[in-house]
Amino acid sequence: MSNAVPATRQPPVRRLPLAGVLRVGRPSDIWFKPATSVAVAAALVLAPLLVAGRGELAMYAMAGAFCALYGHQLPYTARVRATGWVVAGMTTGMTVALLCASLVGSVVALIAIAGVLAGVLKAVCDATRIGPPGHVIPVFVISGTLFAPQELREVPFHALLTLGGGAVAALVVLAPALVRPEGPERIATARALEASAACLATDDTARHSRARHAAAAAVQGAWQCLLAAGGRTPARRTLEHLVLRAEAALVGTPHAGDRDRLLGWARQVRGGGALPEVTLPTGGGDELLGIDTERAERRARGRERLTALLLRPGSALLPVAARCAVGCAAAGYASLALGVGHPYWAVVSAGAIYQANVTLTWHRVLQRLLGNVLGVLVFVALVPLARTGVVVLAALCVVLSFLSEMLMSRNYWLGSVSVTPMALLITQFAQVRPVTELVTDRVLDTLAGVVVGLAAAVLITNRRSGGRMEQALDATERAAAGADSALAAPRGSAADLAAARRRLTASLVELRDAADTAAGEWWQRALPEERLMRTEQRAHRTLAATVRRQGLARDEPLVGAGEQRA
Repeated sequence: MSNAVPATRQPPVRRLPLAGVLRVGRPSDIWFKPATSVAVAAALVLAPLLVAGRGELAMYAMAGAFCALYGHQLPYTARVRATGWVVAGMTTGMTVALLCASLVGSVVALIAIAGVLAGVLKAVCDATRIGPPGHVIPVFVISGTLFAPQELREVPFHALLTLGGGAVAALVVLAPALVRPEGPERIATARALEASAACLATDDTARHSRARHAAAAAVQGAWQCLLAAGGRTPARRTLEHLVLRAEAALVGTPHAGDRDRLLGWARQVRGGGALPEVTLPTGGGDELLGIDTERAERRARGRERLTALLLRPGSALLPVAARCAVGCAAAGYASLALGVGHPYWAVVSAGAIYQANVTLTWHRVLQRLLGNVLGVLVFVALVPLARTGVVVLAALCVVLSFLSEMLMSRNYWLGSVSVTPMALLITQFAQVRPVTELVTDRVLDTLAGVVVGLAAAVLITNRRSGGRMEQALDATERAAAGADSALAAPRGSAADLAAARRRLTASLVELRDAADTAAGEWWQRALPEERLMRTEQRAHRTLAATVRRQGLARDEPLVGAGEQRA
């Protein structure tokens, strides 16, 4: 008799929704960090060029300055490595683009090269999970460089400008470590506390399920941040205790005042003052021992992640990268057929829409269309002011770079309203073109990019996302079985139980992400939703049992160290 779990009957073709696509949300809690960083980096790299009277070199230095957008969610130990790789990747991509622009005279060939580069950038950024903004910024600057006139003898100097701009950006991104070395860990811990408080405040069953998943993801994110932070300091030990408290709040009986106490701790953690004193829950020492073991394992496994995600059989990243490569190239050719001489904006428009699945890509199409049309109008309004002088032009680019990051986290279309005029103004450093020609080319390129790009996303199916969900289901079932075995072992190590619980938590977060991604594909085989529901329920029960065994679950109100002593 077969034990196979039947898949839920679903139509293979799913509707593309419209609800909430243009809704303006709350800004990210750290929006000001990338916004300030990119504005400062842009100002620092543009100033010497303006003083030297070499404004035409701005696009190469700005390519490096855009590296300041990355790594703000990472602790500084990991941020050094990530920023270094971003700068190296940007410089390498720009060097390839500069060489191709100087050696390849065929626009048709350049479009094909742009498509290949866009696909590679998409795959690498998705595999490393660098971002936001992920692959969009490299595709934007590298594609623009491909279609700009170049001379081979100038390539080394222009590449050095990008490297120099990237070095400035890296210093700007890392500078806050001098003032607040545990800043990223504080933010991640505060998010976990706030998410747990939100979960406690939710009564509705459906909303509680979503809030619980959000809280589990926030707690997992906090642990990952602390694991990547390097050595344990007194401040990080306190933050670990707070994350344990946030995790414990999800299991056990809620008490009056728990939510307010969690929110109070979160406010203290986000502030610049002393961290709240919190006692370690019963069993917390064993949990921290398991975390130390995982920190060592993480360092050993980190180098294998990129190759495994990209090259393993059935990788769900490859079809998305193929969509990006084919869509960008096809959009460039469509723009060329429409009579646009330098169709890089079509390549960029196509590359920018590709998300984890077709549903999210469809949302991005609508957002980019609206944002770019409004952004072109903003550009038309700013052109008279921008052409009064190169200093004014540079100042406008700096201001728009800040505004774009300020608005992007509210909704992509809002950020595009600032990005579009900034991109158009950057081209004015090297060559002043008629406004009507610029606007016409950008509108045609945007339409070609999003329409052809969406067609490529629809035609290149990603049924591997369903396979990724099944792999995540298998991993979660194995993690649950491992946790059950640790629970049943009469002489099992407390650290082993803590490690098993953490593996189960991580697998649950990955499973929900894989399920959401697969559900958003336009053409997909029937998904095993019944198995998904049973697996999640079993995993949650096992997770609760491990928490109770470790003594982390609480039957009394949450209290701080000071309250307990009183």
